[in-house]
Amino acid sequence: MPPPLSASAPSDADDAPASVRRPPRRLTLSYELFPPRSDVQARTLPDTIERLAATGPDFVSVTYGAAGPRRATTTELLRFLVDQTPLRPLAHLTCVGNTEEQLREIIDEFLSAGVRGILAIRGDIPDGLGWPPPGALRYGHHLVRLIREVEAERAIELAAGRVSIGVAAYPNGHPDSPGPRHDIDVLLAKQRAGADFAISQQFYAPGEYLALLRRAELAGVRLPILPGIMPLTEPGRILKLSRLAQIEPPAALLHELELARDETERHRLGVAATVRLIRAVLDEGAPGLHLYTFNNHRAALDVLDELGWPSAA
Repeated sequence: MPPPLSASAPSDADDAPASVRRPPRRLTLSYELFPPRSDVQARTLPDTIERLAATGPDFVSVTYGAAGPRRATTTELLRFLVDQTPLRPLAHLTCVGNTEEQLREIIDEFLSAGVRGILAIRGDIPDGLGWPPPGALRYGHHLVRLIREVEAERAIELAAGRVSIGVAAYPNGHPDSPGPRHDIDVLLAKQRAGADFAISQQFYAPGEYLALLRRAELAGVRLPILPGIMPLTEPGRILKLSRLAQIEPPAALLHELELARDETERHRLGVAATVRLIRAVLDEGAPGLHLYTFNNHRAALDVLDELGWPSAA
């Protein structure tokens, strides 16, 4: 695991006696990966995993394919991480695409593979799908509760261990939400159901994430909310992610990236913008960092290097 990384400048507290001096808070580090979707990705992913593992992350989340070959490749990647790497996987699991019975089966499959962390999300509803279909769970907090039920059924096998459950949080609001108050109510429901922490959706302005933290704290949400951030080095990916998440893309940054002389300058500008965003939220109390890597270790490691976070060469 990475050693503590100070998220703020030294203060007068640094001159306090050792008996009352507060140690620097420990920041968590994690990444998101997705199962390979081609032979080329299958060949390059082990190198990315090795390089990211060298930074000592607390966990690595693995996106989920609901059915067919994508589910098989998800399980294969999870087993690889558990059996052949020092990494602790956080397996994504969605209500969409599964009945409750299928979800129980998948949770059992994860636990049997040695997975002890699950990210419980509703998932995006495909166009034309009546929701919820018969036998499906309606919301993410229902899935959290189901995971806890399966965990309790296997308590002896788990040696009284506990599955760590993450959930999603939305600085700019969920696309289906009527407003910020509803988003916080949903977080509270997930907390009551047994969630342990949350990971935020992508945001581009520090104030969006920090406002979410303030609203959550005032409402009684005690879940740590990790800022989920994608390295902002590729304009096409920024636009695609913004469209999928239904959030406004960062117009000024996109313009700056488009004016870059070449790919090297574009990468440098994107890394610098990402580092500014991360530093701003860490300085205001974010509990760590979750990087959406899109299986690209170069951008993630360059961001960590600029932050001064331990990383692979």
